[in-house]
Amino acid sequence: MSTFQDLGSLLMVRGADEIDHAGGSLYVHLHRVAKRLSSLGASDALVLAGLAHAAYGTDGFRTHLFDWQTERPVLESVIGTEAELIVYRYGACDRETTWRDLAEHRTVTDRFTGTSEELGSEDLRDFVDLTIVNELDVLDHDAKRALKLRPFLQEQIVRWQSLASPAVLTESQRILQLQNEGLTN
Repeated sequence: MSTFQDLGSLLMVRGADEIDHAGGSLYVHLHRVAKRLSSLGASDALVLAGLAHAAYGTDGFRTHLFDWQTERPVLESVIGTEAELIVYRYGACDRETTWRDLAEHRTVTDRFTGTSEELGSEDLRDFVDLTIVNELDVLDHDAKRALKLRPFLQEQIVRWQSLASPAVLTESQRILQLQNEGLTN
């Protein structure tokens, strides 16, 4: 079996297919995010992180499949150190203090520990790409949340355009119709 399949099996064992999420189950959402990241040319580590991105819950989705305090080594043993760190950083992110001015401060605040971490360009790109792709999937599959999410993303992605990969920006442009909103490639 591949790492991707192993992770999929582990997510099933942890009940991801039984948790409601935008457009079906959490399991289905996680697969859509990973598939979109892959189609946009993301690294293997980022695709695996996309498949596991809600493993520790998130600031917007508090349900978790793994305990961040005791089970990080379990997930790391399946997906590797790089992918697990992306998953942890994504799940731990305090969105209120991190998202808005991320392009200026390049710092992610950890909602679990209260600490902050300044990211280098590659880590920042992975974090932003995963965040955007996840939110685009929610937008595509949850009409009720889309009413508030669409205007937020239209504003936020313009702020993050210097951080995201060109492929994710193009995908954002396509979905959010940002051509005339100031987004440039």
